[in-house]
Amino acid sequence: MSISNFELLDLLLILSGIAIFVFFIYAAIVSLIEKEKKAASNFILIGLIAPVPFLLTGFYVFQYQPLVSIVLLSSIFILLMIYFLPIRFTSKVRDISPEGRIDERDIMFSRRKLEEDTENFKDYYSKNPDKLKIDSKINRNPGLLKPASGNYDPFMGSSADASFDTVDLLSPHVDGKISSRKISSNPNSITKYIKNWSKKLGALDVGITELKEYHKYSNRGRENNYGDKVVLDHKFAIAFTVEMNHMAIRSGPYYPTVMESAQQYLAAGAIAVQLAKFIRQLGFPARAHIDGNYELICPLVAKDAGLGEIGRMGILMTPKYGPRVRLAVVTTDIPLIVDSRSFAPDVIDFCDNCNKCAVNCPANAISYSNRKNINGVTRWQINQESCYDFWTKCGTDCGRCLSDCPYSHPNNLLHSIVRFGIRNSTIFSRIAMVLDDIIYGKKPAIQSPPDWMKVN
Repeated sequence: MSISNFELLDLLLILSGIAIFVFFIYAAIVSLIEKEKKAASNFILIGLIAPVPFLLTGFYVFQYQPLVSIVLLSSIFILLMIYFLPIRFTSKVRDISPEGRIDERDIMFSRRKLEEDTENFKDYYSKNPDKLKIDSKINRNPGLLKPASGNYDPFMGSSADASFDTVDLLSPHVDGKISSRKISSNPNSITKYIKNWSKKLGALDVGITELKEYHKYSNRGRENNYGDKVVLDHKFAIAFTVEMNHMAIRSGPYYPTVMESAQQYLAAGAIAVQLAKFIRQLGFPARAHIDGNYELICPLVAKDAGLGEIGRMGILMTPKYGPRVRLAVVTTDIPLIVDSRSFAPDVIDFCDNCNKCAVNCPANAISYSNRKNINGVTRWQINQESCYDFWTKCGTDCGRCLSDCPYSHPNNLLHSIVRFGIRNSTIFSRIAMVLDDIIYGKKPAIQSPPDWMKVN
């Protein structure tokens, strides 16, 4: 018994309706697991409404059924074409590297430590008088993790403080004695070993690049090394990421966010210190670069090591976790195989058109503008003073930009499907931005801390 063309159209419509229903119910279940109630409700609503035209047209005969059938199936075909065809309008997006070096003394984490009436204070503000007024204002705020800050919680705040203090305990071990016994190895083999061992220790992704001048700070800006010129002549840099928990980050700017941030700085620091120690035991110099003790800019190293791009927030955007990572770097002279820089213009294009981090930044510190030429490189630059001013008022490192970035969704099948489309098609990328706002909200709700964190 043969099947007619009309019966085939009906079958395709019914199967399409069922597929649409199943996909959106699956998306709703995933969203419930992620505790995204708004998204789950929207997915259920779409899952109940979107299949109706397909099922009704497939099951019932009416005057214009063939025409409606063709229109509905054509819409599915067009959407699949948009998703699968590699249509990109990113030819004007350029991969540009910095030309000069950044002075660590200019960053807020250095400036906040300057004490009045000291030589360092007088020297810095005599050269940068424009920064004195805003820094003085910020210094009058309660401060990070301080009891008088707006969102203070004594238990979660002390937990974060404990993690940061433990990171400080690692600092004396970032460098050290090199074994007099040099153990040679095949560059391919030791590169593979280092990457796999790092992942065993907890790293997500690991990349290796040649250490470049613009990776390094020109001068140190921390207390014990303030003003020292950075002389880092290692040949290679090993960069790696660790994941920050999605649910913890979704609570920003409240304390679970800074707890998670501190914990992952500690995790990254522990991996880096172990890795550097291991390489020195093989007879080669190696230095770990961890929170509070950097001689270089980790995101720039990670970018060149193939781990991601620098997005609108001014931090690393990774392919699977977006900005929801912490970084550490180990520099060394042990012969390694470097990873090729794989430029992803789709990420820059997405950041250029999304603006969700800027919309949700409570400090209005993130620019809505396109990338600009700043100190010889085309990039985005946040207003670090506004950002840090908010931190010292609320008492945490905020994290709203990380939380609300569409790339920050968990790395599961649902979001991987979307990420593939964004990489593959500029048209789909634009659609995904709109859908993210519709499904999750232009200003997503802040997640409440889990009950176990609420100590009476």
